Amino acid sequence: MEEFLSIPTLGDKFPEMEVKTTHGVKKLPDDYAGKWFVLFSHPADFTPVCTTEFIAFQEKKEEFDKLNCELIGLSVDQVFSHIKWVEWIKENMGVEITFPIIADDMGQVAKKLGMIHPKKGTNTVRAVFIVDDKGILRLILYYPQEVGRNINEIVRVVKALQVSDKYGVALPANWPENPRLKDHVIIPPATSIEEKEERLKKAQAGEIECFDWWFCHKAL
Repeated sequence: MEEFLSIPTLGDKFPEMEVKTTHGVKKLPDDYAGKWFVLFSHPADFTPVCTTEFIAFQEKKEEFDKLNCELIGLSVDQVFSHIKWVEWIKENMGVEITFPIIADDMGQVAKKLGMIHPKKGTNTVRAVFIVDDKGILRLILYYPQEVGRNINEIVRVVKALQVSDKYGVALPANWPENPRLKDHVIIPPATSIEEKEERLKKAQAGEIECFDWWFCHKAL
């Protein structure tokens, strides 16, 4: 009978695990308590698309740092392969990879997180897991092996989740560059007649802007 692994879903606590990395053994999510982190997998070391992604992540690391967010890479390669690949990137591309890379050579982490899709081969797909400062899984993305990720989008999503948490708002499509709302945030819809009327009064007073009572927005 085929075995099905239960993988975590949005809102779950990130599963506890001890992992081997290029920066030594780490415990997830405990070693990142109080910090956000992005765990991302790549199919294999010494491959062109993965190399461009690691460079792109490193070049955005300062922006992740400002968001109190750490980066962690992962593939089913061994530690020595990660180390040699990182050395190759520094020597040949002029970029030093400073974040840890998990060596999941037994594939246990990848299986727990659903990173291996049999129809796409035996390597990990390009998965992204965003975990908040309380160890809660907030976003999951899966990309096929042949398509590289947009790192700007991952920065944007971390920022958007933090804004949503802090202000209790939602974020429109392409925030903060929505064609109609610009960098405004969306106020959650009213849940009572009284709240609806209060919202319309605020709109009339110019405190917020509304297309209708259920679709209101404001600047932060």
